[in-house]
Amino acid sequence: MHVLIAALHRPSKPTGVCRHAANLAQCLAETAQVTHVTLVVGAWQQKYFETSFVLSSAKIHLVSVDIKNTAISRNRWFLLGLPKLANSLYPDIVHLSFPMPFFRALFASPVVTTVHDLYPYECPENFGYPQVLFNQLFLKQCINQSDGLSCVSQVTLKQLEVYFSGISLRKQTTVVYNSVDFSDVSPTIPKALESNTSFPFLLCVAQHRKNKNLDLLIQAYAALLSQYKLQESSKLIIVGSPGPETDNLWHQINMRSLQDQVLMLSSINDGELRWLYQHCESFIIASSTEGFCLPLAEALHLSCRVVCSDIPILKEIGSSACTYFDLNGDPVKNLVQAIAHTLAKPNGEEISKDSRFTRLVTADQYLKFYKAVQQAIYLRPVN
Repeated sequence: MHVLIAALHRPSKPTGVCRHAANLAQCLAETAQVTHVTLVVGAWQQKYFETSFVLSSAKIHLVSVDIKNTAISRNRWFLLGLPKLANSLYPDIVHLSFPMPFFRALFASPVVTTVHDLYPYECPENFGYPQVLFNQLFLKQCINQSDGLSCVSQVTLKQLEVYFSGISLRKQTTVVYNSVDFSDVSPTIPKALESNTSFPFLLCVAQHRKNKNLDLLIQAYAALLSQYKLQESSKLIIVGSPGPETDNLWHQINMRSLQDQVLMLSSINDGELRWLYQHCESFIIASSTEGFCLPLAEALHLSCRVVCSDIPILKEIGSSACTYFDLNGDPVKNLVQAIAHTLAKPNGEEISKDSRFTRLVTADQYLKFYKAVQQAIYLRPVN
């Protein structure tokens, strides 16, 4: 089987969607059934796909598309360039790594899409107006045109049904969790920390978006310092791409004079990320909503002590090893208490690996999904 994964995306630095595409390519390439994986990215993405992610299989062919990285150019390519490229390569399945606008009639192969979240409807403030209206339009168009939809969690599938009632009756739908595997990744000290790694730190991996509640985390960190519940030398490291909340986060940091204590990192590779997970005092996710939360699964995979908000998706992906805090009432106080409680636990305890997130399970579920989509198309009545 030849699978073409479309991962051309706006960010010029690695994001969760890019990581999903890279992990998908790698886990499919490890199966005997898949003989060829074509991974399509933008020219501005090629370097970080080659250096930040582990794409070691000879079955994976990285194709770089040289277009302008503008909304108009990308959307034109999704509508016209992608089907032309796909049809010239004859894949058995075209897999869109995130929802993008396309016309199914232009593709000779079945097209499936990974749905990570319903943020355009749930968190319109992440996009702003009027941009969110286009995001909603493109999401709706992609869902209606896709032959199959793969959701990254049960929560995401339920939300998909909320906004697209009866979609599971009209489309092949499934839930396939993102895979997590650092077995081929050696930990390396992040370049930004090479001069000094002697301090303890709390870690969060999240884009600068409203639903991530990074401002809440900064407030809790400041409270922990002022209440002497953290060592004076302790730092907070936030890894994630800049976004709509970046200015607000810097305001929170400057207002509390935490410029030397809060480190904002981005564009790190898998080795640097692994090092941070393995050396943090605690990993924290304070989100109000998520589609999957790959960093949570990665942190647990590497046996981090974890604090996360008590919301359905984090309970689905997380485990009893996590400490959950309530976003209602006084969320800062709740988070401070949860972090202090977690830091009192023994560090370095091995957490059993969750089989739901292994490459083998992920690949097997996707192959079954692809087969179901192909069969449904074959059995579809001809008008």
